[in-house]
Amino acid sequence: MRILSFTLLCGLLAGQQTARPPQSQDPAASQPAEELPKFTATVQHVQVPVTVFDRDGGYVNNVRPEQFHLYDSDKEQNFKMDVTYTPISLVLLIQSSAHVEGLLPQVNKIGNLIGPQVIGEAGETAVIAFDSRIRVLQEFTTDSSKVSAAVKKIQPGSESNRMVDAVVDGARLLRSRPSDRRRIMLLIGETRDLGSQTSKKEALANLMANSIAFYSVDMSRFITTLTAPPKLARPDPLPPAMHPLPPNVVATPNNVEQMYGTNSRAEIIPLMLEIFRDVKAIFIDNPVEAFTKGTGGTEFGFHSQRTLENALSALGEQLHSEYTLSYSPSNPDEAGFHQIRVEIEGHPEVGKIVTRPGYYLGPRR
Repeated sequence: MRILSFTLLCGLLAGQQTARPPQSQDPAASQPAEELPKFTATVQHVQVPVTVFDRDGGYVNNVRPEQFHLYDSDKEQNFKMDVTYTPISLVLLIQSSAHVEGLLPQVNKIGNLIGPQVIGEAGETAVIAFDSRIRVLQEFTTDSSKVSAAVKKIQPGSESNRMVDAVVDGARLLRSRPSDRRRIMLLIGETRDLGSQTSKKEALANLMANSIAFYSVDMSRFITTLTAPPKLARPDPLPPAMHPLPPNVVATPNNVEQMYGTNSRAEIIPLMLEIFRDVKAIFIDNPVEAFTKGTGGTEFGFHSQRTLENALSALGEQLHSEYTLSYSPSNPDEAGFHQIRVEIEGHPEVGKIVTRPGYYLGPRR
């Protein structure tokens, strides 16, 4: 199992006592209180899933154990490679906000694909839907029909999209699963967050601390914006003559509507702003990008039923093509972030090696 580090801060609670006669002051009582003791618990075993791609993006499936080199903070480690398949526990997060209403009917159809294509026969799945609410629609089950039924009944809700909060709740579910299972989180939704109270950094820390690999099938923001239902038009309290217009343009109701979109049919300006935000988002570190990179996961795209099914098929193929390395670190006294690096010799066709970037280790006392 991967290293799970945490620091517990413990203190003593003073109980109330009955009044006593005054006593001479003890010199020690005037001294500052001692620092509260810190206890650190660590499990000295790290699990490292590794996916190896060739230069054309295909999987390299013939790497022998002696051809791997595993480094922990630049120190090469002795490891073992598991030859049996590690069962998967997967939390499926599905965005159910009103903004993705146009794509939800396609998502409703994929529940029966999770079992055979993604997690395999020994896998188990839990389902969470989120908008302004975060709802556990199905606890962990090995019954694919229950997963399918839970996904099928998801309906669009509010405008909010508490994706980061849903990730934290999903991590809480996965934390309870046995340590000998692969913990996977799969998000189907947009890459943005609207309304979460949890920070991206805190959510990523939860994923790393609980040895969870994060994958996503991203809904196209362009498609969701085009297919989203129009927002209810609010009555305009101002008469047409009070709206500023270009020179020589009369402020008639029709001209004002075309310029400002006061009617629900005129959504051109908000649409262009939304598309522009989506283009800019390519160049920033969005939450989904942070979660996938920080846990060794992958992002897939989705804009139609076919591409959604293809993404799930590709995810399943990737999960079932991984090598699983495990080791006990030779440097357990080095507190802080331990970077994991994997190299392979004897395979010149290798183009990319994907694994978790590392883990945090608390100080020993």
